[in-house]
Amino acid sequence: MYEWWFKVAAPFPILAKGGPVMLLIVLCSSMVVAVTVDRFWILVVRAKRIVPPGLIAELKALLRAGEVEKACWVCERDRSSLARVFLVGLNNLGQPRDIIKEDMEEAGRHEVLWMSRYLGLLSAITRIATLLGLLGTVTGMIRIFSSLSIKEAGNLSTLAGGISEVLMATAAGLVVAIPTLLIYQFFTTRVQNLARIMEQDSSAFIGTIARLGQPEPNPKPRDQ
Repeated sequence: MYEWWFKVAAPFPILAKGGPVMLLIVLCSSMVVAVTVDRFWILVVRAKRIVPPGLIAELKALLRAGEVEKACWVCERDRSSLARVFLVGLNNLGQPRDIIKEDMEEAGRHEVLWMSRYLGLLSAITRIATLLGLLGTVTGMIRIFSSLSIKEAGNLSTLAGGISEVLMATAAGLVVAIPTLLIYQFFTTRVQNLARIMEQDSSAFIGTIARLGQPEPNPKPRDQ
């Protein structure tokens, strides 16, 4: 049934034994590697570009000094996720606290979506790779029973080849799915931790700019 496949995959015995479905499993593993490298670089190596540790202290100092324009310039220059959220708050300076909070929360949700990019693909691959392994099992069983139907039950090499495909494809699907699930959980937890830091810093920053935008009370006139 798969003579063409055995010729094409002859230099790769494991792929040859697993059947054509192995091509799709290899494709899934390649996507996992690409997404892992991309998200590791963004969420781990360059995590300080998402939530710079000293940004909120710098902005608070500038706002206390009344240098609002310089604070906006600092956010624009920083270009981190947290800075973009803070910039939304600064642009709403003077607005009611609820409006500032709503706009900053909306900006924060956009940043979380950016951090979570491609994680949905990892989640899908955990299921797809498992199903592809199951598909390899089914096609292997079909090949075994096809050999029986054409009176080749005595051909042990055909039966053994079918059994190898059953086991190899299933194992390959699990080998891709299990690490992918662990990687997905790691990055999901990482995004949640970064989002929690952004939320805490944003809450503190909202209080600062809300107080800054409140008008100073008029002094009471002294009794003559």
